[in-house]
Amino acid sequence: MPPATEHTHHLKIRSTQLEMNPGAPAGARQGEDVEGKLRAAQVQLEQLQQQRESLERERQEVETLNSRKRELISAQTELTERLSSTLQRVEREVYELKEHTSDLEQARACFAAHLAKLEKINPDGWTRENLAAGLERAMAIVDHADDEFSQAAEHYSRSRSSNLFNGSKARRVVSGDFARQFRNGLAFNLPVIILGAIALIIYLVK
Repeated sequence: MPPATEHTHHLKIRSTQLEMNPGAPAGARQGEDVEGKLRAAQVQLEQLQQQRESLERERQEVETLNSRKRELISAQTELTERLSSTLQRVEREVYELKEHTSDLEQARACFAAHLAKLEKINPDGWTRENLAAGLERAMAIVDHADDEFSQAAEHYSRSRSSNLFNGSKARRVVSGDFARQFRNGLAFNLPVIILGAIALIIYLVK
């Protein structure tokens, strides 16, 4: 028999399968993996701690803002009520002042008109012929002015302007009855007075 032929098979093994660190045992490799995981866990913990601190800051900011918001609402409510009530009182006061000022302006115009009329009365410049008529007109002017002055004094005695009239009621310069009697008597006796005056002059001239 012919001799058996030897067949040689060459196994191809990748070098990476054969490259092993003969000096690194399996326990060392496991330790490196554990350290890597610990470092990764530490990084995660630090990130979580930062997130927690960030959330805590946000929570404090929200609480601060809510507290300021409550203070604002409280101040707004209190000031709104105070301003509203005060505004109503001020508006009433302004209205009353306007009404009072209007009344005073009417009184001022009325008094000025009466004063102008009174200042024009000049009995010394009247003649004997127009003395009775002048007295009649003058007394009517005086009575009218006195009436309106008395009414104004009475009206303002109950107001904030009572001091304008010195706090006292006005009194008539001449009462109505006396004035009327004086005018009537003067008109009735005027001819006798004139005749008497003429007789006295004639007597003195002689």
